[in-house]
Amino acid sequence: MTDKFKYKGNELYLFANAIKWKKYFRNLLTPYLKGDVLEVGAGSGATTQVLRDPDTNTWTCLEPDNGLASQLVTALPDVELFKGTVEDLPCKRAFDVIVYIDVLEHIENDAKEIEAVVKHLRPKGFLVILSPAHQWLFSAFDQSIGHIKRYNKKTLRKAVPSTFTCQKIFYIDSFGLVTSLANKLLLRQSLPTYKQITFWDRYLIPLSRIIDPLLGFRLGKSIVGIWNKSC
Repeated sequence: MTDKFKYKGNELYLFANAIKWKKYFRNLLTPYLKGDVLEVGAGSGATTQVLRDPDTNTWTCLEPDNGLASQLVTALPDVELFKGTVEDLPCKRAFDVIVYIDVLEHIENDAKEIEAVVKHLRPKGFLVILSPAHQWLFSAFDQSIGHIKRYNKKTLRKAVPSTFTCQKIFYIDSFGLVTSLANKLLLRQSLPTYKQITFWDRYLIPLSRIIDPLLGFRLGKSIVGIWNKSC
């Protein structure tokens, strides 16, 4: 693997400690994490450790960065790992669920990426995507870690083939939206501090878990989309 796939962001180690955040979206996604799961862009495996559900048959991680892949193998020796991109998956490998957690926003041609990966999705399988929301929140932080875009419902739907049935698409972390906007307009930080991440995860995520349902999941700094492959 060449340096072409070396991850340039430095935020993974900070967000690895955001356990309440990871548990929040895990609880929302768990009903769809069944059977054989492929996690695209699994990084060092910090999210995988929280996201994996006992009801899954197998969990396969796809990671193109050699350094992150090595860390993943060390942390999760029982998980199958493919070093590479979607194009490196064996053509006959198929999964019941394909998951993108904070990955799609790094990919220039997102529609082409999704078109390629869903060839590995079994009929009736689920495509699950979580990404940063709202292009108007795009900030120095996004730019520093290689984000190309942020999504709203329209742009995320556009990345997925029209033949797929959208089961749900909604926003989460309403309090995180406020902090992201504050960073864009006031702080203009390219990377949050450890204390900031800890405060957000420890105090604001529990508030978002209460407020998000009351708002009908209409506001949030992240967007979640779940699609079903009909045939």
